[in-house]
Amino acid sequence: MPTGELPVDRRISGHRLAAVLGAWQRPGPAYVALADAVRAAILSGSVPLSTRLPSERELAEAIATSRTTTTATYDVLRDEGYLVSRRGSGTVTTLPGPRARVSPADGVAGVPGVVDLGMAAPSAPSSLHGAYLAALEALPRYLSGTGYAPLGITVLREAIARWYTLRGTPTTPDQVLVTTGAQQAIDLLVTAHAGPGDRVVVEHPTYTHAIDVVRAAGARPVPAPSGQGGLDIDLLESTLRQVAPRLVYLIPAHRNPTGTSLSSEDLSRVRALARRYRTTIVGDEVLTELTMDGPAPASFPGDGTAAAYVVSIGSASKAFWGGLRVGWVRAHPDLVARLASTRSHADIATAVLEQLVVAELLAQSDELLAARRVVLRERRDLLVGLLLDQLPSWRFEVPAGGLALWTDLGAPVSSALAATSTRYGVRVLPGTAFGVDGSFERNLRLPFTTTPDELRRAVAGLADAWGALGVTEPSAGPAGVHAMV
Repeated sequence: MPTGELPVDRRISGHRLAAVLGAWQRPGPAYVALADAVRAAILSGSVPLSTRLPSERELAEAIATSRTTTTATYDVLRDEGYLVSRRGSGTVTTLPGPRARVSPADGVAGVPGVVDLGMAAPSAPSSLHGAYLAALEALPRYLSGTGYAPLGITVLREAIARWYTLRGTPTTPDQVLVTTGAQQAIDLLVTAHAGPGDRVVVEHPTYTHAIDVVRAAGARPVPAPSGQGGLDIDLLESTLRQVAPRLVYLIPAHRNPTGTSLSSEDLSRVRALARRYRTTIVGDEVLTELTMDGPAPASFPGDGTAAAYVVSIGSASKAFWGGLRVGWVRAHPDLVARLASTRSHADIATAVLEQLVVAELLAQSDELLAARRVVLRERRDLLVGLLLDQLPSWRFEVPAGGLALWTDLGAPVSSALAATSTRYGVRVLPGTAFGVDGSFERNLRLPFTTTPDELRRAVAGLADAWGALGVTEPSAGPAGVHAMV
């Protein structure tokens, strides 16, 4: 990149930015209100970082104000560090300074007396022991061989293929690669498609380790906004057209952390984009089976006709138990073979016993997952009630599925709250952990996967920590809770 040139991932038009800002006007100087709205859009991820904003004149025309107002607005945001302007690059969104990323694995061993809400993962079902016993009975058939099955053992690949077929995506075992967890699946896909300097589009916010994997490959994560209204597919298409990424990573069902899901219409549009731009789009479906309200989301690959560019990831970790460390990729057979070859450099195959356990669990999945959903629904509703009672100013949507609530604190204090909360008996991740370069400082992810008693202790601790922060900034809107649609 030439000296002085800014990284630009996309351009947003004046009319599009006006739509994102909404009703920004309020009493007082117009440039202050407009600066507050643009700043909030950057921090929330609605306007991603490295986005070229419209010129001052174009924005003034789009929002029906004077150019003096937009010029003053841009001046304020440049002074604060939210915008940078250089010849040849225009005015580009950024953040005032570097912020350290926080991982769910940080401090995972826990501290005595501290409820750990950093991980959104359920405990094992009571039936897991029986599945292990059944797997042990089947294990002798495999002991005469080497134990290495680079693509996965046949019985599990057949079970996974049946799972996709029953969901409306005809699948054969040669389209399935078994991996050591979904995390390895993400790593393999990123490594196979992108390298240093390449761009990988990620939903924003998204699974924190997906961002880490992209950066570990030397690639650059490019955010595509996906808030409570869902993925902005028009902006996704604009990003594909302007950036030409090597890969796109989405969570189409009960997305971590917001809980939103793509509609059937949006899924069709995403698959059409993959074909049109010949770009591999990965759908991480690890939370698909955890639908608590309403119909289950449609299968991300659809009828499979876009198999060359549409890839699905699955896992036993969220539906059953993280300790199994078994995941999978559903893709075109050519890509499956390529991923298996890439994998061989670090990990030859997944443990046979755990694969047999997952095959057994998939055979019983209807009954097991029905019980899992009942427990999660009860804990979700408990957490909702506790928050409404003890932290009524926090705003959130009640997700139809998944493992967590995505809360709006009403002020950009997520990191401060996370740093303070352990003193009050609860560990949480700030919203910034789920964004690229410090977005989502107003947000907090709250899993409802722990026991009811621990949820009660956690919310009580958060309420005490919140009180200790002494936040006085008013919320962006009335407090409340809404049903996710």
